[in-house]
Amino acid sequence: MSAPEMATTASQQIVLGRHDELKKRQRMVIDVDGVGIGIYFVGDEVRAYLNICPHMGGPVCQGKIMPRTLEQVADNGKSLGLGFSKEQLHIVCPWHGFEFDMLTGRHPIDPSVGLTPIPVQVTNGEVVVTVGGPRA
Repeated sequence: MSAPEMATTASQQIVLGRHDELKKRQRMVIDVDGVGIGIYFVGDEVRAYLNICPHMGGPVCQGKIMPRTLEQVADNGKSLGLGFSKEQLHIVCPWHGFEFDMLTGRHPIDPSVGLTPIPVQVTNGEVVVTVGGPRA
């Protein structure tokens, strides 16, 4: 089933397991009828995205998870080199290095570019992803 077909078929809920156990993993990538979905855990938050980078279709959810890279700037405007955010984690596409915020799925510079969200929730302590039907 292709990603567009997945969005037009009847929705199906898939229970992935207990949230308290899965969140230790930080990420998992699953396959549902040939469509990859990445599920991310940030503290008690859960997010899911289609495993297709909007840049060139790479397997974005299989990329590294790392803090957002930031330019460090002194009070006088001089660059102090690169550093890392203490608040934001990014998903980095393994093909071309495009980065996306793990919680929002948005590109840090161009918020009009982002990952395709897949509905996911914690119900009675279980992580449940909804595939097919309209996307969130």
